[in-house]
Amino acid sequence: MKRLTGVALLLVLGVWGANTSLFVAGVDQHKTRVIAHRGVHHIYTGSDRSNDACHASPVEPIEHAFVENTLPSMQEAFRLGADVVEIDVHLTPDDVFAVFHDWTVDCRTDGTGVTHKQSFAALQALDVGYRIDDGTGTYPLRGQGIGMMPSLDQVFAENMAGQFLVNFKSRRREEGVALAMMLQKPEARAQVYGVYGGQAPTRVALEATTDLRGFDNASLQDCLVRYFMLGWSGYVPESCRNTIVMIPQNYAGFLWGWPHRFTRRFEAVGTDVILAGPYDGSGFSTGIDDADAFGKVPDAFDGYVWTNRIEVIGPLSEARR
Repeated sequence: MKRLTGVALLLVLGVWGANTSLFVAGVDQHKTRVIAHRGVHHIYTGSDRSNDACHASPVEPIEHAFVENTLPSMQEAFRLGADVVEIDVHLTPDDVFAVFHDWTVDCRTDGTGVTHKQSFAALQALDVGYRIDDGTGTYPLRGQGIGMMPSLDQVFAENMAGQFLVNFKSRRREEGVALAMMLQKPEARAQVYGVYGGQAPTRVALEATTDLRGFDNASLQDCLVRYFMLGWSGYVPESCRNTIVMIPQNYAGFLWGWPHRFTRRFEAVGTDVILAGPYDGSGFSTGIDDADAFGKVPDAFDGYVWTNRIEVIGPLSEARR
């Protein structure tokens, strides 16, 4: 019995030693990077967080004119310290990627209908700030967002100070094909950090583009489940290699080797780690959006922080460097 107890203790110590971050050297040489979700935008404060709800109203008191997914919003996010800006795309019938979040234009604009079924000219004629309101019914941004929905080509032409994480809003395979064709141009490829979203377009784009990384819900779940089962040994499953993994802040501590040994393992197999806000079960995109949440990000975290408030998190991250 004593021998079995001793063997068990040695096994526990061995697993602990293989996964603790206490002995990871050089962590102070790494820096935390930041992904600004949709650039600088207005934060929804309503209670309906379902995917089908309209999140343009109510928002927090409107103190700036930046509208998500527009060129000024992206430029401001980079100015505030973003390394990557997440943007959403829809391929229109005239083969243009419109940069806009919603499946339909009804919620935010003065138009109606499914976004990807409209010509890009029709989309650009809309006012992207038309229905944004803080609950007062004043709609202070009306008239300021006309013509501000950009194409992905227009985004790339700006040559901004960082890269983009492209979110496919649909499950249409042809979107992945179209993006892969765009990324054959070196100047476009250099600006894309990665892709994610609908499974079919994401996987097509990844297969067709050298060194492009990304994920969809199924691939992310497969990676994390397999790692949870096998990561105690230091092994990183094939599904976790050469990709991007996004981890909710309230689940990160359950991953073998978190934080520094985990990020080192994944870096060694070509994978970046994104730390998002707590998962609340609703599927609503949460970020690390205030000082308290950022304070829980490990010091010298060698990964990306996902935020909806780059104006708050950008300066906090810069102060850590």
